[in-house]
Amino acid sequence: MRQSGPMPDIHPTSALLYSSAALDRAGHRRTNAAWIAAARARPDALFVPYWRGRLLIGATPSPHAILTARPRDDQGEASFLGLIDHRPVFAVDLSADDAPLDALALSEGEFLDLRGLTATLPATQAGLLATAKALLYWQSRTKFCSLCGAPCRLARAGHTMLCTACATEHFPRTDPAVIMLIARGDRVLLGQSHKFPVDRNFFSTLAGFVEPGESLEDAVRRETLEEVGVTVGDVSYIGSQPWPFPASLMLGYRAEALTETITLDPEEMRAAAWFTRLDLANRKEAGFNLPPRDSIARRLIEEWMAE
Repeated sequence: MRQSGPMPDIHPTSALLYSSAALDRAGHRRTNAAWIAAARARPDALFVPYWRGRLLIGATPSPHAILTARPRDDQGEASFLGLIDHRPVFAVDLSADDAPLDALALSEGEFLDLRGLTATLPATQAGLLATAKALLYWQSRTKFCSLCGAPCRLARAGHTMLCTACATEHFPRTDPAVIMLIARGDRVLLGQSHKFPVDRNFFSTLAGFVEPGESLEDAVRRETLEEVGVTVGDVSYIGSQPWPFPASLMLGYRAEALTETITLDPEEMRAAAWFTRLDLANRKEAGFNLPPRDSIARRLIEEWMAE
């Protein structure tokens, strides 16, 4: 997939979206019920409204998170997220309300899917919304105890679901997934999963979930071999990104391929190929795209291109 033409300057994106919440989580406060109640009642407290998987976004002058004043006590329990500039911040689930904007007495803003906003939000706001979405999504999926089936209630300011019968504590779920840029010489291996939209035709780094009892490095090697039939040797950790869609933590790696022949897993992959930096720089002329700029996949690719 080599293309002729000039090699433009490549600059990696400045910050991984969802990773910069500028939030002091103040975890030691979560068990202090009196402090949490007082913080919720403070006139300067901020609230992140959440409604059926979506978050409140304003459109002008550019997309931005709308943080509201304290909602009524009957508008759902509030979960403590932490402190921003010493101000307490809570997330509140309004999913039971059919008209949440009316309930909040707001005429502006719209509840939108966070993923659809890609890189249009400021990084610190995107990180805060990702924290709220991940926590409240987990709460909505943990209403009953997986051990005895009894209802659960919020505890520790929303960071624990406590069984009302057997007192089992359930903690927020995060699914670790490895995402890896496989290199060999002056080329990298990118693939196209069946999950990717056909019309966007983008090639991305390989990725997969970590299995029980498996190291992260072994997950990189296994997923690469399973998806494209390439054997991997050295594996180096690069960085991580929370990915609340719905509840993943993406662990980014650079890995060296020991073989080149591609053998696709037809159930997982639509295509895969080796690319040079010039191929990627001239991708528009070649008719393909790279993953969105809010992803660690794009960061891994851009950093390699910039070297």
